[in-house]
Amino acid sequence: MTIKVFYKWAVAHILLFSTGCSVLDSPNTGRNDSAYQIPIEIKGSLQNPAWSPDEKMIVLTRFQHRYNEGPADLVIYDLESGNTKVIVSDGYDNVNLPGSVWNESTEQIIFSSSREPHDEIYLINVTRPGEEQKITERDELVAYEPSFSPDGQWIVFETHRLDIEDNGIITKYKIDGTEEYQALTSEHEDCRQPNWSPDGEHILYQTMMDGQWEIWIMNTDGSDKRQVTGGLGDKTDASFSPDGEWIVYSGDSPTMEFANLFIIPISGGKPTQVTSFNGYDGAPSWSPSGERIIFESSKSGDDGLQETSIWIIDLER
Repeated sequence: MTIKVFYKWAVAHILLFSTGCSVLDSPNTGRNDSAYQIPIEIKGSLQNPAWSPDEKMIVLTRFQHRYNEGPADLVIYDLESGNTKVIVSDGYDNVNLPGSVWNESTEQIIFSSSREPHDEIYLINVTRPGEEQKITERDELVAYEPSFSPDGQWIVFETHRLDIEDNGIITKYKIDGTEEYQALTSEHEDCRQPNWSPDGEHILYQTMMDGQWEIWIMNTDGSDKRQVTGGLGDKTDASFSPDGEWIVYSGDSPTMEFANLFIIPISGGKPTQVTSFNGYDGAPSWSPSGERIIFESSKSGDDGLQETSIWIIDLER
């Protein structure tokens, strides 16, 4: 089955279980979909899951206390054996983004760290934990939320001035330092969470518009910026499908108490709801095979999150 045909089947099945025709309705979980929890036996708030290129493992951020409350560690979980390995833990906030953060070509994972003097981008080779490399270094600018280009030679990330939380700028940088930092969005906007498309042609990001977050897409040189999502409610935490034709994100609306997961074509249009849960679902990553989406979830809402766990939902053929 080709990828495009597969996605037509997947959307049809998603529509079935998101509208209640094929559900797992457990009073203990509050879920009305087919998602299932990954039994990761490690304490803390487990967040931002992203797939390994072979789909056998995931990397995630473990906040040691509650949701977004550090210090935070980078953890690899083996889906086949159930083994857990902490690869970065130093008392700082070490955070990966969902999506394209584990590169197949270089066997590296990209992440941000709050190590002194301020947040910068680092990478680590998964075969040599402990040998971390600092990528960005600027005196008055911080760097967050990085993702890789498909060839592993470039990163894209959010930056803003030190001690200023707004006005995020999407910035591109070549890892070997042979190119200058390239601002792809304006400092007068607030743009965050960039993710590189698998074909290397596009970068998605979220931007604040009229008091809510929307998903946009652009070429890798910053040209041809296009808004993908619309309507009322925040849309955040976006990443691409493996063929680059779809975007998965976490979104809410006036009719929803909590954010759930949605997919939408990169050309825009009507989104399709993927998860159905009386609680928060966020930070999704689409598997390399296109058959699964992994995400963080909690029974509480955004204002009351204590900790999140990691879940998967299969996209049925």
